Amino acid sequence: MFRYFKREEFDCKETGENEMSDRFLSLLDDLRHRCAFPFVINSGFRSVKHSKEVVKDEPGMHTKGEAADIRVSGGRQRYLLVENAMECGFTGIGVGKTFIHVDLRGNQLMMWGY
Repeated sequence: MFRYFKREEFDCKETGENEMSDRFLSLLDDLRHRCAFPFVINSGFRSVKHSKEVVKDEPGMHTKGEAADIRVSGGRQRYLLVENAMECGFTGIGVGKTFIHVDLRGNQLMMWGY
């Protein structure tokens, strides 16, 4: 179904649940194709019971199956991922030193750093 991913790569690390959106995974597949380097998924779906989610006031985008954290190595990968994520239509982009978070949070682009 997807060129670069298996759905199991996005299983919740604590519960094994996986309710990833097909639309999100299709966009991520397109993003991977545009970037032309392998993606390692640090975090995909998270159950509302996941330790990172239970401490939040509201469950985050990972619990909706419309977010992923992708490992990056260096500034060039970081730049390519962010540039192409915007072109693919991702609306939430978080930039960390070792990963980029992408999600589908709404109609207006939102970007932040960790």
